[in-house]
Amino acid sequence: MKNIFKISYLIILLLAGTCQSNAAEKVELLKTDWSFKGLFGKFDRGSLQRGYQVYTEVCSSCHSMKYLSYRNLFEPGGPEFSEDQAKAIAANFEVTDGPNSDGEMFIRPAKLSDKFVMPFANVKAAQAANGGAYPPDMSVLAKARSGGVDYIYSVLLGYEDPPNGVTLDDGVYYNKYMYGNNIKMSEPLSDNLIEYRDGTIASKEQMAKDVTTFLMWTAEPHLETRHKMGFKAILYLIILTILVYFSMKKIWSRIESEV
Repeated sequence: MKNIFKISYLIILLLAGTCQSNAAEKVELLKTDWSFKGLFGKFDRGSLQRGYQVYTEVCSSCHSMKYLSYRNLFEPGGPEFSEDQAKAIAANFEVTDGPNSDGEMFIRPAKLSDKFVMPFANVKAAQAANGGAYPPDMSVLAKARSGGVDYIYSVLLGYEDPPNGVTLDDGVYYNKYMYGNNIKMSEPLSDNLIEYRDGTIASKEQMAKDVTTFLMWTAEPHLETRHKMGFKAILYLIILTILVYFSMKKIWSRIESEV
């Protein structure tokens, strides 16, 4: 009998702990007006181009985008840089190629067909440069995280001083929206950190929104096409429903007249 009481007590403690942890995790994420949300949503081209600038100048020193090629930057549905602009962007990076006719590897400027250049040679190098933490690849980050774009946007703006009684290890920062509230990445954004080429004021909120929009596109590059197909499918179903309704009405009118 005592064992039964002990087991019941442990179960209650576990359930209480689970409820507390769930309550701690339920922090309402920040919201903003995403242009790509909804049935008719589409990407803001200016925001995508600014988001790429934020990624390049702020994020790319630690975070890779291994599934993205430079040619994607001028393809329809994305940032839609011109082809010449995309070529110029790629040429700013160097890749290892080869072997050449002498059997040696060589360095050359990146081309449109190349994948985005990785910031580190391998995982171990990335961990060594970041205090043991591995910066996640950003290619599909917006779809891989619970909360999606709202979560990423919130984390970028969620840095604050830890509450009273909370102590952090060296190299660890407090973030209101991060799982567990601890993050090893220092606050990446600050007002006027970069200078937007289109003259937009680079506030923290603007940069967070732009880079998050860019990450949504990298995670779902065919979003606009999917929205168009969804609208066509709904329109087709509406027309089909109307036709079926009038057909059934006509059929039943004949039956009722015969009766």
